[in-house]
Amino acid sequence: MVSPPAVQETMGSILRLGRDCVFVDNPHLDTLDEDVLYHLALGTSTHDLPAMFGDVKFVCVGGSSRRMKAFARFMAAELGLPDAEADPPNICAGTDRYAMYKAGPVLSVSHGIGVPSICVVLHELLKLLHHARCTDVTVIRIGTSGGIGLEPGTVVVTQQAVDGAFQPRFEQMILGRPVVRGTELDGGLVAELLLCGRELSQFETVAGNTMCTMDFYEGQARLDGAFCCFSERDKQEYLARAYEAGVRNIEMEALVLAAMCKLGGLQAAVVCVTLLDRLQGDQLSGSHELLESFQQRPQRLVGLFIRKRLQASGSV
Repeated sequence: MVSPPAVQETMGSILRLGRDCVFVDNPHLDTLDEDVLYHLALGTSTHDLPAMFGDVKFVCVGGSSRRMKAFARFMAAELGLPDAEADPPNICAGTDRYAMYKAGPVLSVSHGIGVPSICVVLHELLKLLHHARCTDVTVIRIGTSGGIGLEPGTVVVTQQAVDGAFQPRFEQMILGRPVVRGTELDGGLVAELLLCGRELSQFETVAGNTMCTMDFYEGQARLDGAFCCFSERDKQEYLARAYEAGVRNIEMEALVLAAMCKLGGLQAAVVCVTLLDRLQGDQLSGSHELLESFQQRPQRLVGLFIRKRLQASGSV
């Protein structure tokens, strides 16, 4: 059986909208009496989304609900908000799928693990921002990753999100056909984040390509999964090719975040700390305290970036 040809989506009117508004391209939404954001436990008829979220300028997403709650508290302190030490309420308390916290103009949201999980929450987040009539929104993934040729604890700002063949493309099956979307990220935003890293001067911050895989084990050339169909030599040769292609870290969400934010006309970035050098091994053997300290590094960098952006606009 011949596979159907891939559909390469074009940007059309999306590019012309720029950063001014959050764009959703779905005429079927206009036919709905209510848009239920099921996995966020929110909806257009049950919640006043413009009142709740209309001031949002930054959406920061990460895998763990605990980590994103901590980031919301961190941002509340960074921005000098009242009750910064108090536990922020989970806006999505009506569901156990995702968690959402708000610190002034910063939305901090968990996305779970892997492309399918982040894809679901991004669909509903983009619709939320659209219904709330938000403008000039920047989306940043704050996360962890495996490094290639980097010291553990290095923070990587993604220049380009690539797939397991080192190509900047996100392919998804839609109606039985592969649809390919571009994964370009904003170079100016990358430069801003690198400057913030240099200003902090607390840890190494580098730019590099980020390889996004569909799996933590075989897809990332790990030898320690339940199954493995390759050798140590195969693994090392593959990771060497990845390094030559500019890949500096590996995770499981960057492709779809880059693709969907590009479709929505949003500035987006991926900022991940490396927990280990994959050329040296597969297992995370660092102490809990060390890994926790590493995970705070992208938060500090992104926190400085947000504070500087808001200061430049006169918002703080």
